[in-house]
Amino acid sequence: MSTEPALPSQVSAAQTAAATRVEPVRSPSATELPTAPCSVVWSGGHSYVLEGSTGARWAGVDDRGRARFLTDADLLRRGWSRTQA
Repeated sequence: MSTEPALPSQVSAAQTAAATRVEPVRSPSATELPTAPCSVVWSGGHSYVLEGSTGARWAGVDDRGRARFLTDADLLRRGWSRTQA
């Protein structure tokens, strides 16, 4: 096994593809729910507002106008966005 760097002609296509693959960069804000009280997110066509800071929950209403409360885990499972979709 040689310790010299490989010349471009000696590099396989798979190695080149692996070396040039670019993974998308995701900012934490794109995947983490907001934590500021009164933050608003959208899920399933409904808005949810973050109530409190300790033991926080997301408050919103369902299709019939009844109060609905979700946890962070609920929103992550259901999917959410910062803007109305």
